[in-house]
Amino acid sequence: MPLARSVLAPLAAVALLGSLPAWAEDGPVCAPVTKIPLERHLRQLSLDLLGRPPTVEEYEAVRAKGAVTVEDVRGLMTSDAFYDRMRAYHRALMWSNVSSSVNNNSNTRVGGTGTGVDPLSLRNNASGAIRGGNGASCDGYIPQDECSKKEYVQDPHVDSVGEARCYDKHDVPLPVSWDYDNTLYYQCDRQDLAADGKTVDPAYNTCEKAAAKFGAKYLYFCDMRRVGTILAPHLCKPSPSKTTTAVLTEERLDASGKVIAFAHPNPPAGTALTELKRCTLALESRNGVQGSYVPQRGCMEREGFVTRPAPFWNAGAAAVQVCAVEAQTRSENPWTKETCTTSRFTGDRSCGCGDNMRRCEAPNGVTHNARVAAINEEPERIADAVIRNDEPYFNILTTRRSLVNGPLSQLYRDGQQGVGVFALSAPAAAETMPDVPYADSGRWDTYIRGPQHSGVLTTPAFLYRFPTQRARVNHFYSSFLCKAFVPSNNKPPPAEDACNRENNLARRCGCKDCHATIEPTGAHWGRFAERGALYLEPSRFPRYEPKCEACALAGNVSCNGECAQYVMQAYDGDGAESLGRLTSYLYRTSDEEQNIEGGPQVLVQRMLQTGAMERCAVQRIWREFLGRPMSSQEQVLYLDQFANDFARDNYRLKGLIERLVLSDAYRRID
Repeated sequence: MPLARSVLAPLAAVALLGSLPAWAEDGPVCAPVTKIPLERHLRQLSLDLLGRPPTVEEYEAVRAKGAVTVEDVRGLMTSDAFYDRMRAYHRALMWSNVSSSVNNNSNTRVGGTGTGVDPLSLRNNASGAIRGGNGASCDGYIPQDECSKKEYVQDPHVDSVGEARCYDKHDVPLPVSWDYDNTLYYQCDRQDLAADGKTVDPAYNTCEKAAAKFGAKYLYFCDMRRVGTILAPHLCKPSPSKTTTAVLTEERLDASGKVIAFAHPNPPAGTALTELKRCTLALESRNGVQGSYVPQRGCMEREGFVTRPAPFWNAGAAAVQVCAVEAQTRSENPWTKETCTTSRFTGDRSCGCGDNMRRCEAPNGVTHNARVAAINEEPERIADAVIRNDEPYFNILTTRRSLVNGPLSQLYRDGQQGVGVFALSAPAAAETMPDVPYADSGRWDTYIRGPQHSGVLTTPAFLYRFPTQRARVNHFYSSFLCKAFVPSNNKPPPAEDACNRENNLARRCGCKDCHATIEPTGAHWGRFAERGALYLEPSRFPRYEPKCEACALAGNVSCNGECAQYVMQAYDGDGAESLGRLTSYLYRTSDEEQNIEGGPQVLVQRMLQTGAMERCAVQRIWREFLGRPMSSQEQVLYLDQFANDFARDNYRLKGLIERLVLSDAYRRID
């Protein structure tokens, strides 16, 4: 081991690396050593290891023995309180909190109770593409399968009884009622109130009757809108308070003299809104493509509801009412053959939330919060298992073993859960992973991940929290090597020097001091996408993709969204030669390409041979239990001794803690 370390130590310091400033403090070591009294030692141990003071019985037992023994310390380290303490330590060490790292625009989150007239439905931005307005739900008063019945025709003055079609020929739900959008386009005034503005006048309680007030020519712009639970006639005209609609003053009439549209009489070139047509149950087609449904502008076009089994987040409960669009389970649009298994499902009327509503989230964010909480907890569970089993401590960085609870199990096993929110790959084949019911968030089952995985370093918590290869390197060095990247004080070359225009940061002036280490080290995460937890499996993401190169050369840098992980633009000669390659391979040497294929496991094994990892672990445990960093003198007295003992003891963390809390340094009165 000493020979290996002397040869490989430079690997940990290719660039200028400095110890973190807080890890050493100058100052005298108190001498002679005065040890704390027995009771105080026990109290200190109990607070540090268990987070609580000793019990009366524990005080009496120690007084009877006259000393705190190794067996006492080992006994404390078998309690659940100690393991909770260690989980909290590793939570802080690994910064396991992705709450702000996962972008969730809530487009897949449903609202509603699923009971009464409040069906479950997408009500955020997705509702605009489906029904014509953000926040719009379906019609909770009309069963979709019975939409053509007389009692469910909401606007009989426009839509004749029997005219409504509940589904198209591919069973895609169609609108069963409509309202004018009085938020963005129209001003709608109620027509059935008496002169006092409060009492309902039954003489005007339908649009046909109210036409006597506002004029028969506006009959098509009379809207039977719900006020509470009743329908009341409202006359809707383009809003005079909005600049885009106030100019729509031209009335276009049909053969019977009724207004069918309000238009701009002389629209300037580039005017976005030139006309608002009357609302009907008929949907429009996007770009004229059949089956690519879009709501008519200015209209809320709502489908009805259906009854379905409880969704996955409430499995086994009573059946619920779901809007007919969200209740669909298709994998593709039956008309256009576009996929329903990506985030685009929220804007396609033919897709729906899938089986058991698995593509969608529960109301109020409870599903998303449960998934994020499980992702945050996974690294702690990995560390906890290593410590409980008394394994070599650095298994937390290399083991393929992990654990899942209900939300995490279902997220990993079901590729449709979390679609559009989480960019991650299942750590193992679904059939090899524990099938923990979603509702069982407190049960954590163990399994073995795929060979690409390496302890906490490839968990979604780590990959999301540190979204770039450089960020991952930086946290690895900080947490497990106790080193920071420190640029040199060398005077930079003149601004006109070509070195300043070098795109490869490992060679750019002012950057290379740190990036000569950061870039090749970051390559170990080269098979894991940045800004997500997606594993770039070689069969799906080959090192070179001819199609992506062809798109890049043709100027099609998006390539229909298929080449996001590939070099699609060239900023220098190396970039031009790398078109169509995975971005991880840009500016790589042959040695760095081996780092990509080796993954983080190779990095950990390499750093273990330098001795830096055990010294960092000693420094961190020292600071954790003594509440301060080692002074320079203490580093001379204790650091190598503890690190060597730690290595000889097969890197047992309990053994390191045991040696520390029984040492003179721990028992000294400061």
